[in-house]
Amino acid sequence: MMHSVPKTMTAVLLTGHGGLEKLVYSRDVPVPAPAAGEVLIRVTACGMNNTDVWVREGAYGTEDDPSAVSTWRRHGNTLTFPRIQGTDTVGHIVAVGEGVDPARIGERVMVDFSIYNRDDDSLADIDYMGHGRDGGYAEYMALPAENAHVVATDLTDIELATFCCAYLTGERMLERARLAAGETVLVTGASGGVGSAIIQLARARGAVPIAVAGPGKEAAMLDIGAQAVVTRGQGDLAEAVEAASGGRPIDVVADLVGGPLFNDLLKILRPEGRYTTAGAIAGPVVQLDLRTMYLKQLELHGSSQGSRADFRRLVRYIEEKKIRPLVGGVYPLSEFHRAQTDFMAKNFVGKLVVVPD
Repeated sequence: MMHSVPKTMTAVLLTGHGGLEKLVYSRDVPVPAPAAGEVLIRVTACGMNNTDVWVREGAYGTEDDPSAVSTWRRHGNTLTFPRIQGTDTVGHIVAVGEGVDPARIGERVMVDFSIYNRDDDSLADIDYMGHGRDGGYAEYMALPAENAHVVATDLTDIELATFCCAYLTGERMLERARLAAGETVLVTGASGGVGSAIIQLARARGAVPIAVAGPGKEAAMLDIGAQAVVTRGQGDLAEAVEAASGGRPIDVVADLVGGPLFNDLLKILRPEGRYTTAGAIAGPVVQLDLRTMYLKQLELHGSSQGSRADFRRLVRYIEEKKIRPLVGGVYPLSEFHRAQTDFMAKNFVGKLVVVPD
């Protein structure tokens, strides 16, 4: 049933792969009606992610051609145009579909953006809202009721919208790498959304994070919990990490950069260390010396999104105040091009958030 919901809304439509011209701000997009088992939320905030940019650019390549224009899923594309992107959505339930308790109307919720497609914990067929169905860069969004979570926190809607994709991705990376209390993790791309999340999530596990970040961001990294900071691009990375760690072995590398750093990161890992990645902002195609991998008994993990259990753990961390929001900037939906331009420039720490006009 619907309650005082308009027929049309403002949204940003992704109309195809390409540049910013493929993002069209529209004031007459039909408001979706919640289907059976779904809720409709009035969106109040939505965080921006690298995935938004890379899907728009078609920058994921294929297994046969790394330079091919391709979207996020390796098997079975679910992206159709126009698509409303946006994963890190916070809003208020304003209507419910058949089978959903009307008492849920009025709840403030954080959206678990994952489309799991399975009942178990496997992520083999994972998809997400903003790709396989419309997301939160709009005034309204329909989604399965089970993905709309009330979070017991006094954080604002904008602050709550900084968590979901980045922190869920980071938590899954650390879970796959089995980061334990007392271990040391090296985090590349540490000033970005996922990197800054991993620093806090490592602390929540009782682990010791060392950040690799660009010049001028050192103080911010220490403020959010890094034990030490290595400034990217200044001197030999292995020597800098050893100095920063005080000689502690690096148990886990959580890498969001890739590119030319990849082999250095494997050299930095201790024997039987674990490497985990969910991004490659410096280049997705890397050189791997298999001898380093097998002689040091290393583990390499690829990771993307997270499981239902990972999401529940994230909500608990928020409610227990073990992690905190990092708002790098707030933009109205009508200035979406400026928001994404600033996002790609990476001159901020944490997350950029888009709000309805």
